[in-house]
Amino acid sequence: MNKDIKIIMETTFNTVVNEYVSKKQNYNYYESEAQLEDTFIKDLINQGYQYLALNTDQDLILNLRKQLEKLNNIEFTEKEWKDFYNNVIANKAEGLIEKTRKIQEDYKQYIKRESDGSPKNIYLIDKTNVHNNTVQVINQFEENEGNYKGRYDVTILVNGLPMVHIELKRRGVNIREAFNQIQRYARDNFWAGSGLFEYVQLFVISNGTNTKYYSNTTRKEQVEKTLNHKQLQSKAFEFTSNWTDEKNNLITDLKDFTSTFFNKRTLLNILTRYCVFTVDENLLVMRPYQITATEKIINKITISSHYKKEGTKDAGGYIWHTTGSGKTLTSFKTAKLATELDFVDKVLFVVDRKDLDYQTIKEYDKFEKGSANGNKSTEELKKNLEDPLKKIVITTIQKLSNFVKKYKKHDIYNKHLVLIFDECHRSQFGDMNKAITKSFKKYHLFGFTGTPIFAENTNDNVGFQTTEATFGEKLHAYTIVNAINDGNVLPWRVEYLTTFHEKDEIVNKKVKAIDKQSALNNVKRIREIVKYIIDRFDTKTLLTPPASIKNPNPNLTKKKYNSILAVSSIEAAKAYYLEFKKTISEENLNLKVATIFSFNPNEDMNEIDEDFDVSNLDSSSKDFLASAINDYNEVFKTNFSVNGDSFQNYYKDLSEKTKQTQIDILIVVNMFLTGFDAPNLNTLWVDKELKYHNLIQAFSRTNRILNNVKKFGNIICFRNIEQKAKEAIALFGDENANSIVLIKTYEEYYNGYIDKKGEKNPGYKKLIEQLLEQFPLNEQIIGELQKNNFVGLYGKILQYSRWLKPFDEFENNQILTPRQIQDYQSLYLDFYEEKRGKSSDVENINDDLVFEIELVRQVDINVDYILQLIKANWRKNSNLDPDIISKLDSSPDLRNKKDLILEFVKHYDGQDDIEGEFSIFIKESRFNDLKTIIDNNNLNEKATLKFIELCFDFGYLKTIGEEIDKILPPISRFDTNNIRPKIKEKVTNLLQDFFEKYYF
Repeated sequence: MNKDIKIIMETTFNTVVNEYVSKKQNYNYYESEAQLEDTFIKDLINQGYQYLALNTDQDLILNLRKQLEKLNNIEFTEKEWKDFYNNVIANKAEGLIEKTRKIQEDYKQYIKRESDGSPKNIYLIDKTNVHNNTVQVINQFEENEGNYKGRYDVTILVNGLPMVHIELKRRGVNIREAFNQIQRYARDNFWAGSGLFEYVQLFVISNGTNTKYYSNTTRKEQVEKTLNHKQLQSKAFEFTSNWTDEKNNLITDLKDFTSTFFNKRTLLNILTRYCVFTVDENLLVMRPYQITATEKIINKITISSHYKKEGTKDAGGYIWHTTGSGKTLTSFKTAKLATELDFVDKVLFVVDRKDLDYQTIKEYDKFEKGSANGNKSTEELKKNLEDPLKKIVITTIQKLSNFVKKYKKHDIYNKHLVLIFDECHRSQFGDMNKAITKSFKKYHLFGFTGTPIFAENTNDNVGFQTTEATFGEKLHAYTIVNAINDGNVLPWRVEYLTTFHEKDEIVNKKVKAIDKQSALNNVKRIREIVKYIIDRFDTKTLLTPPASIKNPNPNLTKKKYNSILAVSSIEAAKAYYLEFKKTISEENLNLKVATIFSFNPNEDMNEIDEDFDVSNLDSSSKDFLASAINDYNEVFKTNFSVNGDSFQNYYKDLSEKTKQTQIDILIVVNMFLTGFDAPNLNTLWVDKELKYHNLIQAFSRTNRILNNVKKFGNIICFRNIEQKAKEAIALFGDENANSIVLIKTYEEYYNGYIDKKGEKNPGYKKLIEQLLEQFPLNEQIIGELQKNNFVGLYGKILQYSRWLKPFDEFENNQILTPRQIQDYQSLYLDFYEEKRGKSSDVENINDDLVFEIELVRQVDINVDYILQLIKANWRKNSNLDPDIISKLDSSPDLRNKKDLILEFVKHYDGQDDIEGEFSIFIKESRFNDLKTIIDNNNLNEKATLKFIELCFDFGYLKTIGEEIDKILPPISRFDTNNIRPKIKEKVTNLLQDFFEKYYF
């Protein structure tokens, strides 16, 4: 075959369709949930799914046996099946995690044949030939065991095991209702009966119009690390995913979603190839753009190898996926699949700094322990390259460059290699590319970047061509506009606080400074900026009382978000650090500030490619850095220095503490402005020139998804870089990107605006006027309709308040007084609880009513704050101050603790140690209340005490498992009246009330 023939079509099956044309039609008739389900099942049947009319555990188990026999070409004896089912499939000691591991990793089990004792492999799923798997669909499956009865909408069986569950709501209902329904099933039902529904790997939720999918753990680890038990459910929804085509067009309508996502081959590919079960026992399911990028690279490797194109640009290419979109997971899966190609000898993943080397290995180890090998030296790199068992090698560009220079004739140059360069917009890759093309013979070169180098920004990278000229064609793009539309990263809210810029004079808001090089490091200017940051820190990072940096008691401060201050030079970093240190000491601030920098010969080029080298720092800078590290050591009881590995360990520790919000402000020159992923970081203070890819990279430190309270990244600029920001956003998005990437102005949110649909949004001021006119506090809100109208209106006000709060102008323009806010918030919570009380299913309050309880919690009052108010307003033998009672009533987390706090006031003697007295009171009261529950219900005292302590450790009341059964009173084995479930329900309700009362 002629090698020069151009490939015009690839025959490999693509999991994500190239470009999808919608099949949905405009119907005039009302569609019920039952009709939606019926149409969905018919569409699945038309796509080759086998429909089964089964809805009981017994039927499910019989079908499972039949399908596993078919897959494994075996006929179980009764004993073989009983042993295999009880010990492997439905082992009572195993739960969701163990069953997920069975599907993702241990899908090959075995039995001993009854006839001769010989072993026989039994596959639960065939991951090599996906067409060997049988796919079936069932609906309305009934689970009569568990905490409550359950009836599931639609479930996909793969080889008889439930692996995908779909929950449907009628059109017009908020899709969160479907999500909440699955959360309830997971809590109350999936584990019950046979427990087979714990094999579900993926969930799909849909209201017909909008459809999303997610894994069975839904970013569990990330959510649990940052949020308390009351918030887990609503926060997890933020990590559900959209399905798209290769061009990132959303596929949301259920009919379209069914045609694509539920294509049998697509679904089986996702289950068998594009899920990653991490070391932390989280199941990550890849998003469509990640799958597309992975397949583009694997296809390019396969096809270019077939046509003997190795070692040319035709054998490679680059992936443009915006910062924060999960490039590490994509690269990991790509590397893993590449090593499975029998003609590929090794995959090299190349980063440009030691800190990214460390981060990448750590991330890869999360996906699969020991999957990649790092290198502490060029010699170690040599050993890993020579070891045939080490398939994935992570190295820095510096070590690879040193290896090429040192070993000019090495066998690795003739091996079939895949080289993946991370953040390939760096200037260093230009020189490395020349070295690779001279030394390596049989390779595929791929680059990953969130900010490619185009003709417009090549001047920022001296000696470096465009990304395409270096790596080859663009294989796939997923821009910041795509990511924001998908909800995978957040937009930015940018403020510019500059005074003078050569030709244009700009009105200064707060900071009086002349933006010229001669004045940038002026101590007066820096002092003004430090004062501004300190005055605004609580607002920008959404801290609420008593969590303030001006609170001298560190035990009362609970940090929400933190920040980075990016400065122009090492001299500026020194000046800022000293000014913060001085101010913190003088004002006794509860603020932790740290700094880090290293030598960068290109500092004046506005690059953020800083190396990990401090040996070339001048003596003054090195001594200053050593002093700053000593300050850090004193605060955190560590022992780091600027020498060798100790500085690298300082970086690692600083990185972790910043991610955990133990550092409030991290002052950097270039480090941490790229490749640093910290969802709790929400603010970037900028006092340096940034443009193009460097600006996008730096801004992107703030826009990681965390929860539904963090809605944007804060960028506060002390330089006039507004035009550069617009140019950068346009370059890496499109001409309309600025309106999507940057959130609206204070003026628009406060006074109203016209949205992109042409609809008028009234703004905060108008909504408050409407609230005061329609629902004055001195008049009672009567009737269901009026209550619903109030909740809808106040919910909008809460949303606008969330957007406006970080703006400086909003501080004195809230219109409502703090007391009015508390009173309206109390009404809001009263109606919420009223709805809960009327509903048989406490989560499903009202299809058309959304309570923004998490927005209320954003400005919530905590117990530490209340204790300080009690102490400040204490009057012997008197009741609580009415303002304190109002605050309790307006708090969703403390209103059920109001009676407890009122009782404490009767015992409080006004002494200084109010926290200690409250702790003793709570301990005694908690024990007495629990003892009463135990005695009145004849519970096992020892088991109950142990159970409750376990629940307080977990942060929620465990209503499933053996622990709660052990505390119940003994009941006759001949429980003909079915008393035990009623007793369990009664005890569970009592303990739930007890837990909510005493869990702080």
